Amino acid sequence: MAIGLICAIPEELAHLRELLLDMVPVRAAHTEFVSGTLDGFDVVLASSGMGKVNSALVATVLADRFGCSPIIFSGVAGGLDPDLAVGDVVIADRVIQHDAGLIENDRLQTYQAGHVPFINPVDRLGYHVDEDLLARVVDRLADFTLPALSEAAGGGNRSAAIRFGMVLSGDQYLHCESTRERLHRDLGGLAVEMEGGAVAQVADAFAVPWLVIRALSDLAGQDSRFDFLAFVDEVAAASVAILRRLLPVLQERRQRTADY
Repeated sequence: MAIGLICAIPEELAHLRELLLDMVPVRAAHTEFVSGTLDGFDVVLASSGMGKVNSALVATVLADRFGCSPIIFSGVAGGLDPDLAVGDVVIADRVIQHDAGLIENDRLQTYQAGHVPFINPVDRLGYHVDEDLLARVVDRLADFTLPALSEAAGGGNRSAAIRFGMVLSGDQYLHCESTRERLHRDLGGLAVEMEGGAVAQVADAFAVPWLVIRALSDLAGQDSRFDFLAFVDEVAAASVAILRRLLPVLQERRQRTADY
């Protein structure tokens, strides 16, 4: 069973594609799906494009047509936690679609995607990573250190940190200090991006384990667009380095049951 690998943008995809061997491309919908081997493991690699609909489409094809398990999203994100810096890596233990919910009195009440409190209420908010998979990931990375960031990325002798926690997904590129502070304060997000929540929703529907690995290319504030352009290539490489480290433990899995 192949591991499904998704990236959103070309800078993320390039790092993985150049490592792939025995490539066999197949076109489906708007995406090229490339079967091959990465460090000896069978994978199917695809670039989804940005946003939740694009990533949901690609995750569905990986699960249904290619039978991939697990499905991994590897790429970059904006940082929400002020203790994090460009180049740090956040691995989701839970994802929430922060832009889904009920708008009332000019405010959004974030709610489970696909549900409304007075139509089809649900106690669940977001999607949690499979506990067994997460435990293996934490153990595998316990003694793993990323190389120091370049001076150009503000690194020097500082190695990138690896954190586990909440990742938020929404169909907007965040370039706003006040929204960054609100999302961190109200939802506890460490990072914000545009795809992971949809990948998790699709994977959950197919009872397939999933993982979101995000290296911070910017801090989601007023300088985010400039930071992204300057740092995206280097920090995307950090996400790939972690993915390669995790490959041996991604398919060791117990029987999964849906978390409802």
